[in-house]
Amino acid sequence: MAVRRTAALFSGLLLLSAALLIWSVKRPDSKVLFQGQPHAYKYEEYVSSEGVRLHLMRVAPGDVELRAAGVPLKETAAYGINGGFFYEKALLSIAIMNDRPAGGDERGPGSGWFNAKYARGTLVWDGASRLFSVQVVSSGDDIAVLDRGHYWAQGGVSMNLGDEAGWTAAAAAQRLPFSEERRLRSGMVYNAAGELRLIVSSTLCTGEAFRRAVLEAVPGEGREGIYLDGDGSSQMNADEAVLTGDGRPVMQMIAVKPAIVKEAE
Repeated sequence: MAVRRTAALFSGLLLLSAALLIWSVKRPDSKVLFQGQPHAYKYEEYVSSEGVRLHLMRVAPGDVELRAAGVPLKETAAYGINGGFFYEKALLSIAIMNDRPAGGDERGPGSGWFNAKYARGTLVWDGASRLFSVQVVSSGDDIAVLDRGHYWAQGGVSMNLGDEAGWTAAAAAQRLPFSEERRLRSGMVYNAAGELRLIVSSTLCTGEAFRRAVLEAVPGEGREGIYLDGDGSSQMNADEAVLTGDGRPVMQMIAVKPAIVKEAE
């Protein structure tokens, strides 16, 4: 009997070890602070015909919050992905909510009020008209919305998903970084149904291959979107996937507001 009990105990320990190993693979870093929180997104995963693996968070536009980060996203207690370009602590892409830049109230360089150096594709949610658009602008002053107190705008580089002939010239004019090199990529894309997806690749790919994968993965008419910062900045926090890029601090993120949980009556 003692031998049988010992064997059963040993088998149980093996099963527990295997379960912990699987859990650790899915959750590679114990510093992840957000997991298990109520959330307002739907996770999707897609592998393109060219083998590009995309991780997507489908969110309602009203559940998006553009905010400063300053740390690797795995160290933030929030769901979401990386935002626009930055240099050291300065934001080089527009990141505005209701006329307030994510980097501070002052509309100065590095605050998120400007797309530095170039007019670049900026994804805009006009809360008053309830419409998305991608506007090529240099600063928050150039953004066209109905109500300056009810919108958000995230800068990047235009994907021009509906323009097969002209997208490469537009991406070059907007200086898409390392477009011909295989790098990690991220972006955000909407469709005519008002669905918004935050997208990060876990496969190294060119800008063109990422765009083709997005066209395969995102359904619906009227699709349009922008490239965000990429390479080691391509990071995602979700219950289903934690993508850490190269672990670098990210100065701005596109956060998903936590879901409202109603207390039982």
